[in-house]
Amino acid sequence: MQKITTFFLRCSGADLSILKKCSSETSKYAGIGATIFFTGLFAAMSGAYALYTVFDNAWIATAFGILWGLMIFNLDRYIVSSMRKEGKTGKELLIATPRILLAILISIVIAKPLELKIFEKEIEPELIVMEQQKYSEQEAQVRFRFQSTQDSIKRAVAGLRQELAAKALKRDELVRIAREEADGTGGSKKKNLGPIYKVKKADADAAEAELAALTARNQARINLYEKSLSKSDSMQHQEMIALEKSRMNGPAARMEALSRITEESSAMAWAHWFIMLLFIAIETAPVFVKLISNKGPYDNLLKVEEHQFVVHEIEELARMNTQAKEKTANYPQHERTFIGDRLDAELGG
Repeated sequence: MQKITTFFLRCSGADLSILKKCSSETSKYAGIGATIFFTGLFAAMSGAYALYTVFDNAWIATAFGILWGLMIFNLDRYIVSSMRKEGKTGKELLIATPRILLAILISIVIAKPLELKIFEKEIEPELIVMEQQKYSEQEAQVRFRFQSTQDSIKRAVAGLRQELAAKALKRDELVRIAREEADGTGGSKKKNLGPIYKVKKADADAAEAELAALTARNQARINLYEKSLSKSDSMQHQEMIALEKSRMNGPAARMEALSRITEESSAMAWAHWFIMLLFIAIETAPVFVKLISNKGPYDNLLKVEEHQFVVHEIEELARMNTQAKEKTANYPQHERTFIGDRLDAELGG
């Protein structure tokens, strides 16, 4: 247990030599160190899972996860160890605010991949729906690209067929008129094959000849159009076959799926917020512990320790200023005064 406690104390960023002088603070800083360590561990797991969904390679994911966890661990350790207790709540809160905001940002980054893993069973069916929707959109895009050309060809073919139908109706009408003239049911009402019939028969024959010529001409054009339409249909079919149902399994797709699920289900939305708040609480706990705890023996001893360096710095600066002034003893009075004033100003600043 002593080794574990020492390890957590090192994780907290506390000075072990000072903590030995105030053993009452050991449990507090061991708890802070344990929180920082497990936050880094969660970050490593989160980063490893996020990278595994991208590269689908356990070794790469593990290496990145360890690196990410160490980075978050070091950052959390710095955030906590850089805070100083001075017994001034307002000033400490002002100093802690950026650290709290940074801790919240880190917790959100850590929580999201782990949240995707927790809700993996709910996300997988939604990914399938998203894949089908994406495939349908791709099919629609392919159809739209060929639709205008195919519609134009179909309209041209319909126009040619309509022209043939109109010509056939005209021919049929002239044939009917000639037939009625011949059998006496129409026209002159006389059953004969006289000059009037011959004129009407000639009109019908001319219409028949025009229809035959128009049919040959239009049919040739219709055949060309139909070949073009068949070629367009074939190209569209080939592109449809070439479409692949892409596997949506990356982090962005999973986040989109989770967002859609939480919008549709209030239970999922509540679970999402609970997990997020849990990680925010874990990440900000060391900062708040330092913030709300009273100034203890460790803080006093740390301030004394740091003050020794401040005193040493001032003594060294004063000694160096004195030596500099002694070197200028042979300088003119105005130069000695100028140098002395500048050195005193630097020391005072």
